[in-house]
Amino acid sequence: MSNPIIVETRLEDVLTKIENRLERIETKLEALPRIEEKLDGREKRVDKLETSQNRQIWILIVAVIGAIIKFGFFSNP
Repeated sequence: MSNPIIVETRLEDVLTKIENRLERIETKLEALPRIEEKLDGREKRVDKLETSQNRQIWILIVAVIGAIIKFGFFSNP
């Protein structure tokens, strides 16, 4: 059989590392509400842009159809 590996560390050192990691996780968790607010704001801005683009596309379609009607059907011979 293989020989077991023995690692000696102080419990205090291990607990300190765990505590430090937990503090970092807590700090990141505290930032989550602010990140969610920013995402909500960006989502609203994207919705506004989509609405604006849809309007612009319809205006362009109407303008092209209007030009075709004016210059296609009512052209001067």
